Amino acid sequence: MTISEFKKRIITSFILLIMTLIIIISDFILVFSIIVFGVLSLLEYFNLIQRITTNRFLKIFLNTLFIIFISVFCILFFYISITLQMKLLLFIFLFGCIFSDIGGYIFGKIIQGPKLTKISPNKTISGSIGSFIFTLISIGSFMFFLTSNFNFKVVILSIITSSACQLGDLFFSFLKRKAKIKDTGNFLPGHGGVLDRLDGVFFGLPAGFITFLFFYL
Repeated sequence: MTISEFKKRIITSFILLIMTLIIIISDFILVFSIIVFGVLSLLEYFNLIQRITTNRFLKIFLNTLFIIFISVFCILFFYISITLQMKLLLFIFLFGCIFSDIGGYIFGKIIQGPKLTKISPNKTISGSIGSFIFTLISIGSFMFFLTSNFNFKVVILSIITSSACQLGDLFFSFLKRKAKIKDTGNFLPGHGGVLDRLDGVFFGLPAGFITFLFFYL
């Protein structure tokens, strides 16, 4: 990554952070963002599948599955976030996913070391460990702030959330490798496409939220 690309990544990350905070406050922006990012995710995914296979029925099948997944994800995200308490809970796991990505990037770049898998050559074992650590710091801090408590359940929540994030990242890395492209798009300067940033969120957010419900309800 060049210095110019790194600057773009930092600026875009800062803008996304501000947008996230605005989304927490404004329901209108929340709905608008869900629709925009949902549609862009679908378009980028369709492009991936188009590049991977020429089998018409396979493309229809895979595209239909993802349409159902994105639709359910977006509808449930909005429905659950109607109350402020649930909205804050969702965004705790959203930030956990974001920090998982940040931790993987920082540890992977600084420590480097052995590769994690052949699916994504840039992924390292140290990066994976960094993802777990940063997710634990993020979710652990929020949970302690809200409940004044930190226990093994928070650790398990963080591990499951980060694991799901990394699986999502690897899954879409596999698709990009099959499609022979580096990024799913160029909507986010320095980051690539929407799917390049939301790949882990699509897996990590539901995993973390469901685990929370299992532990605390």
